[in-house]
Amino acid sequence: MISLRKSIPGLSLLALLAVWQVLATYLDSNNLPPPLVVGSVFWHGCLSGQIPYHLGATLLRLIVSFSIAMLLGCAIGIVLGRNKKLDAFFDNWLVIFLNIPALVTIILCYVWFGLTEVAAILAVVINKLPNVIVTVREGARALDQDLLEMARSYRFGKRKTLLHVVWPQLYPYIMGATRTGLALVWKIILVVELLGRSNGVGFQLYSFFQLFDVASLLAYTIAFVAVIQLMELMVLKPLDTKAQRWRR
Repeated sequence: MISLRKSIPGLSLLALLAVWQVLATYLDSNNLPPPLVVGSVFWHGCLSGQIPYHLGATLLRLIVSFSIAMLLGCAIGIVLGRNKKLDAFFDNWLVIFLNIPALVTIILCYVWFGLTEVAAILAVVINKLPNVIVTVREGARALDQDLLEMARSYRFGKRKTLLHVVWPQLYPYIMGATRTGLALVWKIILVVELLGRSNGVGFQLYSFFQLFDVASLLAYTIAFVAVIQLMELMVLKPLDTKAQRWRR
């Protein structure tokens, strides 16, 4: 039963490939090339160095912008969650920034700061930051006051209180912001690269769109999705397991 459960994700991927192959065969069109054709394009792109180069440029932007947004968002979210006056003052700001379309932010950053790497990173951070702040703020609001009082009574100190009282309560909110943020950030980065960068996956996708090269579009998309999945399996899940050891 356990081995069958473990094989379900692999069987699901095989089923998806089978459906893709059937549709490609039925349509017999360049608009939906079969998996083997896309796999061949992907392989040659890796051998030529094009996919690693552009994928690396996108991942670097993702790591930098995501890290900045998470660090700033967590710090601001905790402060707003613990200070009612500041929260009331900045609440409307958050609502406004949450409702500004990502495309508008990207265009304004390029207009104001030029077609530079700083403008690209800033556009991604501005789009992601309000989501992190709101999520972490809710966690800070929900902190158990009795546990905090107990920590003060036993003179835990700031570091010990943060690690053993605050962090376990904030963890689900921070991890939620991390997972949703990762999915949001890489989509925004592709638009940023499409509009104002000369490298990266977004830039390549736009080039292939102009050439109606669907096979290359799918090859680059699969490469990027695969890397994001690897980040989930090799980084986020191990961190999740380590952070929740206290529950056992």
